[in-house]
Amino acid sequence: MCPNIAISIGDLNGIGLEIALKEHEKIKNYCQPMYCIDEDMLQHGAKLLKRKIPEDFITVPVSNSFIIKPSKISKKSGEYSFLSFKKAIKLAKRGIVDGIVTLPINKEAWKKAGINYVGHTDALRDIFKQEAIMMLGCEKLYVALYTEHIPLKQVAKTISLKKLTRFLLNLYNSYPQDHFIVLGLNPHAGDNGVMGDEETIISKAIKNVNKKLKNNIFYGPIPPDTAFTPHHLKENNRIVAIYHDQGLAPLKALYFDESINISLNLPIIRTSVDHGTAFDIAYKNSNPSTKSYINAIKAITDMV
Repeated sequence: MCPNIAISIGDLNGIGLEIALKEHEKIKNYCQPMYCIDEDMLQHGAKLLKRKIPEDFITVPVSNSFIIKPSKISKKSGEYSFLSFKKAIKLAKRGIVDGIVTLPINKEAWKKAGINYVGHTDALRDIFKQEAIMMLGCEKLYVALYTEHIPLKQVAKTISLKKLTRFLLNLYNSYPQDHFIVLGLNPHAGDNGVMGDEETIISKAIKNVNKKLKNNIFYGPIPPDTAFTPHHLKENNRIVAIYHDQGLAPLKALYFDESINISLNLPIIRTSVDHGTAFDIAYKNSNPSTKSYINAIKAITDMV
């Protein structure tokens, strides 16, 4: 049965609507999309893009229209993207859709609109009062993030045995796999305490979780420069990174066009493109890549 998927339209000053219109016919092979956008905004954006609107392009009203200003960071576009996102969540809560796919927002636009979230995952965490887990990648490599959008100087302070144990358990329970590699924080995973002792806590958390699961699922801590080598990735392509750039810099270097964002440990299923609003090419007939969007659709239809 073809699942119903709500599509949060993202920042309309960026490339989200162009991607949605461009790939509508293709994604219908995987799901029944329901686009969270007002009809007048759809007409406005399509006219700017010089694209025809498919006859079966189902819209769900957001009710907060504004004038699209291509490539501009604005309070109104930020507010609209957030309202579109909230509408998609409401559809999922009510069981009208089986999951939601989010097109890119602009964090600065959200801030201008007075939205006190760094991004979609932070909002989902607060809305559902659960510890949402951010995982990014594609079938070739997925990276789950223990910490996300925090200053690097704060990362070491967040590593506690209780918190990391809970994180690893939640990750496995929401995304069961045969194995995960857990990265160390310090160079060479600390070299047995020569360059830091955070790996002691990481190692204890891994042992705790494996004991609870009665299986050796998590391995590590492994030095990142070892974990991301081609030889190692052939056998170990499900990775837990301790901080944002530790995991995402190599991921994007390898699979930038293909990777997606998945929110785990929530009562709803959400996937997203793993790229930004691309204001530099928005509404310029630049033919943006849609691999991430298609992969986000495929992933969510496999999960529902």
